[in-house]
Amino acid sequence: MDLKGILPALVTPFDAKGDTDFRTLERLLEHHLAKGVHGFVPMGSTGEYYAMSDQERWDVLRCVKEVVGKRGILIAGTNAGSTRDVIRHTEAAKKLGYDAVLLPPPYYSLPTQQELLAHYNAVLDAVDVEIVLYNFPLRAGVEIGFDVLDALAGNPRVIGIKESSGNLLRAHEINKRYAADYQLSCGGDDQAFDFFLWGATSWICGPANCLVEPCVKFYDAFTSGDLRKAQAIAKALYPVMTNLESGKFVQKVKYGCELMGIPVGEPRRPLLPLSDPEKRELARAVAAAST
Repeated sequence: MDLKGILPALVTPFDAKGDTDFRTLERLLEHHLAKGVHGFVPMGSTGEYYAMSDQERWDVLRCVKEVVGKRGILIAGTNAGSTRDVIRHTEAAKKLGYDAVLLPPPYYSLPTQQELLAHYNAVLDAVDVEIVLYNFPLRAGVEIGFDVLDALAGNPRVIGIKESSGNLLRAHEINKRYAADYQLSCGGDDQAFDFFLWGATSWICGPANCLVEPCVKFYDAFTSGDLRKAQAIAKALYPVMTNLESGKFVQKVKYGCELMGIPVGEPRRPLLPLSDPEKRELARAVAAAST
């Protein structure tokens, strides 16, 4: 799989009862495809997989696959708290037609680097899928270190890494060491221009749920060679990206969808809705980025 383009890390719409709103999900997918996205990553952290039952997760994956078909890249989030459960979710994704999965380290257990490598190898041995590694130590509690990347380099089914450590030096080092082994995907939403300068070819982007047009315009400008325009778009996006990254990310992305005209409901608890002042602040930032 070539990891290219804008790939929204999808929110999961919920209705007033807190159930999955598949009609709104279909609407969101069609809207984004019409705006030029290159694919989707459902059931990542922005999709609140951690707050959903197994069946709910699989139903979302099924819906996304049925709606999108072959019109875009599809990468399923299949993370869980144990290797056994990750394999189970990855098997389910494969049966639903997903050939690639996004995998951060299992949450809460804080595996050592040796244990993390064994985890990824177990998934590779159990299911014939391609893996995009996801380095997000703030969420996972551990980093996917260079020892793990060294060991997995050259495996044709470990195709890339979404780098969300916030450390641009890591993005540079990954590109320097592993340009032939891993496709680099931007995971720093407020650092996108720099990521693409350092060799990123895709942006797995939570904010693209509600900022799809400027994100696609940024990618199109960069890949066409108009770096000045790409930089200008990135500068316009920077205030809203920093607002999103400052906390309450899922709530803000979901409220951003409402501002875009596609309400996707509230997040599941323990996350609470934004306050009115937080909504006003975000609305100002989104409006400035969209002009």
